[in-house]
Formats: sequence, C-alpha cells, structure tokens
Amino acid sequence: MTARAGQAGRIGLTEDMRDHILSDPEAILEDAEVMRALIAANDRAMGENIVDLRGVALRRLEGQLGRLEDTHRGVIAAAYENLAGANIVQRAILQVLDPLTFEDFLAGLTKTVAATLRVETLRLVLESQQGGSAALSRLGDVVCVVEPGFVDSWLTAGRNGPVRQVVLRQTIALSTRVHGDMAPHIRSEAGLRLDLGTGRLPGLLVLGAEDPHQFRPSQGTDLLAHFGAVFERVMRRWLA
Repeated sequence: MTARAGQAGRIGLTEDMRDHILSDPEAILEDAEVMRALIAANDRAMGENIVDLRGVALRRLEGQLGRLEDTHRGVIAAAYENLAGANIVQRAILQVLDPLTFEDFLAGLTKTVAATLRVETLRLVLESQQGGSAALSRLGDVVCVVEPGFVDSWLTAGRNGPVRQVVLRQTIALSTRVHGDMAPHIRSEAGLRLDLGTGRLPGLLVLGAEDPHQFRPSQGTDLLAHFGAVFERVMRRWLA
C-alpha cells in the first residue's frame, strides 16, 4: 500500500486513512483535539501576517461552549444537591410530627432527627426567667436553659445588628454552653430562632457539626427556615 508524499517531504495520508475520513467526515468535526490541530496547521500554512477570522471565531465559540458546559454541570449539581437537601428536611419534619408524648418528642430530637439531619448535636435552647428550674431540668440533655436575651445575643454573636431567623457559621465562644459535652468537637453550627407564641420568651434550635464546612454563611437557608417554622409550631402545641 503506497502513501502519497506531502509537501517538504512529509508523509501524506494512506489510502485507508483517506477513505475512512471521506466515509465519515463528521468524525473529524466531532473530535475537538483534531479540529484544534487542523486549525493550528491552517494558521501556520497561512503565515503570520494573515489573520484567519474563521479560526478566531471557532476558538471563541469553543471557549464559550466550554464555559456553557461548566455552567450546565454546575446547575445540575446544585439541583441534585437541593433535591437531596429537601428530602432530608422533609424526613426530619415527619420525625418531629410523629411522637405522641413530649418525652418521646425530646428523645427523638437527639436520635432520629439529629441522624437524619446529619449533625452531631441538636439542642433546644429555652430562655427562662427562673433559670434552671426543676421542671426544666427534667427535660433532659437535649434542652439548654438560658437567661432572657441569650437567644438574640447568640444569633448576633454578641454584636449589635439585626437578628436573623437562621444563622449558619463556624462555632463561637457562646456556643460552648449550647453544645454541652460535645462542644470541643463542634466546628460549625446552624441556629434557628423559634417564636414560641404570645407571652413566651423566644427559643433556639441549634444544630452542630464536626465538619467546619457543613454550615457556611454562603449557603441558602430556605430549607432550614422551613424546618424551623414547622418545629416552632410543634413546640407551641406541646407548650400549650
């Protein structure tokens, strides 16, 4: 089988290679690396003083296509992440609604609900004028009783500023009291402010994670805000 001689002594295409390309030219167009090599060879053949506008346009389109594909993958990944997060929160909501007694409700928070939300600690913080009264102390380790004003101070990290319903961040000094014995291991936290009804002091639901990046200020809070809204309504029912 003979090969056609190219210019300047280069070896040309074999008959088999030429026949294969002619039989399926789309294969060349669909191979990005081959197309880049052909465009580069065409630029060299034309010389440095000639600008091939088609080649420039193709390179720009290739760059735009690459960015579009990256964006597309990012959107799909975010959609899957949001869907997974929604499923987790919905399961946790059902677990909050299931118990028939207040004791079972509190026990479920540190077991099933915390596991579903994939956190190491879950604490219910309640403000009380009486401090750690005997009635509140019987509620178990899941409940942290604090003085009035603690909830808003915790949410704002002790600074003057607006109080948000949901706060995501790495742990602060005030959190040592909230997370209990697990405090040395908790690196990030989420706080959900609870409106417990007219005439009652506010409450706080705190989720703690060992992963310092599990809760970040840049994350969306819609799902946790929804969970907090359901949780505070369940708490009002038990307190009533």
